[in-house]
Amino acid sequence: MVMELPKRENSLGAVCIADDVVEIIAAMAAAEVEGVAGASGLASDLASMFNKAGNKGRGVKVELNEQEAKVDLYLAVEYSHSLVAVAEKVQAAVKNALEMMTGLVTKEVNVHVHGIVFKQAEAKDGAPV
Repeated sequence: MVMELPKRENSLGAVCIADDVVEIIAAMAAAEVEGVAGASGLASDLASMFNKAGNKGRGVKVELNEQEAKVDLYLAVEYSHSLVAVAEKVQAAVKNALEMMTGLVTKEVNVHVHGIVFKQAEAKDGAPV
């Protein structure tokens, strides 16, 4: 079942934002942070981001009530990056994106680091070693 934020009424009508949209915004904001390697498909397949069946299990869980959001992100961090620094940057990026794009007050952004990803070595020509 798709939940929606309470409708916002204005002189032209109502604006409704589905929770799936909030999940996509959070996933995209997290994926843009340097050092984030991924999360259960986190922004790795943009086509699935816009397919309702593809939204589930993406590594993002959102709880909405009234005009507030609580977000849980499950992600992996690239080896050699500070886990805490990446997580804090993700928190800030997700909070800023949600508040700017939806007007929601973002009460919590909980980052769960569930893995570390090692980059594959590359030869000088860019081919995997």
